[in-house]
Amino acid sequence: MTVMGDRPHLFPEEFDEATRILARTTEGVLLELIDGKLRSRVGPDGDHGRIIQWLTRICLQSRPELWLHPDQGLQVQAYRKGRARPDGSFAPSDAFVGEGEWANPDPVLMVVEVTSYDSDTDQRDRVEKPRAYAETGIPLYLLIDRDNCAVTVFSEPDGVRYENAHTVPFGKTVSLPDPVGITLETEALKEWVR
Repeated sequence: MTVMGDRPHLFPEEFDEATRILARTTEGVLLELIDGKLRSRVGPDGDHGRIIQWLTRICLQSRPELWLHPDQGLQVQAYRKGRARPDGSFAPSDAFVGEGEWANPDPVLMVVEVTSYDSDTDQRDRVEKPRAYAETGIPLYLLIDRDNCAVTVFSEPDGVRYENAHTVPFGKTVSLPDPVGITLETEALKEWVR
């Protein structure tokens, strides 16, 4: 581990080795590397999984040539030095064939995160990940925010941030602009929050 200032940072290679070791010894913990910082999160709960199932069905019906790949690791941020594991990556069905655990994000049209009920959700899903995905150039970031009962569509990445963020409460219709081109009726999301 390298120390920069008074904050520890990991290089991607160190992170990759750490995840290989932890995969053999722990279960249910997902690791990510954002801004050189190690992030962990617990596995999803049943409602979280049901939301991904709901969204997968809509995506498949609307765009059958694409798939919402669950939990595919992506190389993110400038120079691909970050490692994120979005809840879903909307991309061609064979986009990750031959890729390893941390895939090239270029074919991804949209990433999806469903907030978890853990202590660092706010920082991770609302601050760090939108920036990391925008730096990577992923066209859309869909945040299904169970804490705020809202859906936010981030679009128009400029290499630093998303220039547009459109938020609607659960129950409203929201459009996922091109290159996705799907409209979501979000009423059902009200059923899957605490």
